[in-house]
Amino acid sequence: MWTHSWLLAVLAALCIGLAKSGLGGFGMLTVLFMAEVLPARESTGVVLPLLIVGDVFAVSVYRQHARWHYIRHLLAPALVGVVVGYFLMNLIPDHAFRHVLGWIILGLTALQGSRQFFNEKTVSRLAHTSAFTNTMGGLGGVSTMMANAAGPVMSLFFLAINLPKYELIGTGAWFFMIVNLCKVPFSAHLGLINSTSLLLVAMLAPVVVVGIGVGRLLVGVVPQKVFEWILLVSAAVGAVRLIYA
Repeated sequence: MWTHSWLLAVLAALCIGLAKSGLGGFGMLTVLFMAEVLPARESTGVVLPLLIVGDVFAVSVYRQHARWHYIRHLLAPALVGVVVGYFLMNLIPDHAFRHVLGWIILGLTALQGSRQFFNEKTVSRLAHTSAFTNTMGGLGGVSTMMANAAGPVMSLFFLAINLPKYELIGTGAWFFMIVNLCKVPFSAHLGLINSTSLLLVAMLAPVVVVGIGVGRLLVGVVPQKVFEWILLVSAAVGAVRLIYA
């Protein structure tokens, strides 16, 4: 049993590294694996510090690719979403939120995947509106606070505005580091980050770094279109798992 739990924890940390290197869909697998090791709510107190470890390395590698215009517009609604998620964590049962989030992500994934059937200029114009940015930023903030599951949401946003691969990774790296650091006081106040969780983080942090190294190699050889479909399929699989978990 202990071996099985440690294997899942290591896989969760490895997926964080892969996600932070640009394969964002793997972030959902982190949430799923760690929730099998610890109760879903408590698992967020381990995942968040590991995400920050990954953020630091991702920013150091991809910082020059960031598009700050999008980061500035996303931060305000995202931080509002974090505050909303903080208050909701004690009101909504974990399983109920997981189902809602799963359906939202699945719907957005289907919409993004169907873009090829619609007028590209129309879709792009919608994606660049303030309403779309605020909605996605807010949804990302709520989902990252409650479940550390904003990766698919923000990946879909970045794909919708047609960010090239490395700009998507660099922009996401800075955005998530800022948001995750802002989440720390809230998680600590909820008792989710403590000495026990930080000990587990210290043991798993090296695995995150290994995952980033592996992910960089994969991102360098994966074509843009394949890269986008990996994100979409990973998001869809993660959403289905959330719905039926």
